[in-house]
Amino acid sequence: MPFKLGDPLAHRALQALVRAESAVRRPLASELEREGVSAAGFSVLVVLTTAGGTLELKTVRRRLGWSKANATEVTATLATRGLVVRRRMPRDRRIVLVELTPSGNDLVERLFPAHSDRVARAFHALDETEKRTFSELCRKLAA
Repeated sequence: MPFKLGDPLAHRALQALVRAESAVRRPLASELEREGVSAAGFSVLVVLTTAGGTLELKTVRRRLGWSKANATEVTATLATRGLVVRRRMPRDRRIVLVELTPSGNDLVERLFPAHSDRVARAFHALDETEKRTFSELCRKLAA
């Protein structure tokens, strides 16, 4: 018995989204992994860099749209590698601060220019309006 799709166009959209995500993410992630950092870890390092070097873990989580467990695991891995330092706030031990180390900053400065070029190439098929529309649609789906 064949399945009846409630919304065939939604299923086609999902299939296209999954293929596009894989086609874009895989090459970007593999380049970072060759340099010894995961795409998730690099995202944390970039967020910290753009924020001046230090953020509360909950702010990192919010900016990346991650769960507490995922953010804790990724930042713990970065801390083990000496790329960030995780510490509790003295006035409120519940708050965890994540701080970029000089090694983490050096890694971002070394990798970001080429990474940025690869991101631009990954989206070269879209014009400026299409990129804006795509971003808006993704935000709408993620909400």
